[in-house]
Amino acid sequence: MDILSDILSQLKLSGTLYFRTSFTSPWSVKVPSFDDVSRFHFAHRGRCLVRINHDEDPVLLDQGDLILITRGASHTLFCDPSTENQAVQLDKVIADSGFTGKGALVYGEQGTNHETQLICGHFAFDKDAKHPLIDALPSYIHVKNYGEAAGNWMESTLKVIGAEAGQDNMGSDLIALKMSEIIYTQLIRNYLESNSHAGTALAGFSDPAIRKVLQAIHQTPQHSWALVELSSIAGLSRTALLNRFINYLGVSPNAYITQWRMQLAQQRLLEANTSMIDVAESVGYQSEAAFGRVFKKHFSIAPAAYRRLKRVEN
Repeated sequence: MDILSDILSQLKLSGTLYFRTSFTSPWSVKVPSFDDVSRFHFAHRGRCLVRINHDEDPVLLDQGDLILITRGASHTLFCDPSTENQAVQLDKVIADSGFTGKGALVYGEQGTNHETQLICGHFAFDKDAKHPLIDALPSYIHVKNYGEAAGNWMESTLKVIGAEAGQDNMGSDLIALKMSEIIYTQLIRNYLESNSHAGTALAGFSDPAIRKVLQAIHQTPQHSWALVELSSIAGLSRTALLNRFINYLGVSPNAYITQWRMQLAQQRLLEANTSMIDVAESVGYQSEAAFGRVFKKHFSIAPAAYRRLKRVEN
């Protein structure tokens, strides 16, 4: 499995579609903050403005554009500058509209031709998931004409989501939901490939030498990796690899390996029939004691206690 797919699958990426809108001018909606999620809005038809950071100009979301608000920050969606300060809280909009989760969320003046159809939702990871790639993303990503930027197949996917979201046809919700997860993966891939991200963790995933090292680590995380072996894979000296890895990812290769092993261990601890020694060996530790020490240092809880806690929560 490639690096991005491995990271997103292990962090348990899941998509949630809220609704498809039919907003008619004049309108302005205040969306509250939501911890630990990435919200998205796709302009299926029409356009609007999105205010995320008060000290920056609003983003123009034109028809076909997609915006991903990576950390669930509060933001305002509005049809034109004159309506921004009249924003109504999203919960009130939903209540006043009588929206039941089926069909479109209809809001605004009736009988106007100025309609904005948005497909809105969010992406979330497992509560305890953490990775430098996700941490390094900017506060929002705006892709103009997203279907064209990502390829014709994505344009078709977005059209299918627009047709299925909020409909009452059998299987519509699941079709739209699963396709929404494809959007996140494609968006991150497109963002990594089309920007330089100098000196950030994102650049590390595009750097050929670092990418080879990350690919090797992700393919066999249980392997007892040594810096000399990784430097050979990268085609760099040990010092050059160490410096470049730290510059991009903020940690040494050894620390990255440990962090990734612990992410994997979290998931495997939740597998009902997996023994503690099997979990330990699957992430590169030859004894439960050695694994337990690293896990507790990383998460401030012993693996057995973590397993019990998660079983109670679930």
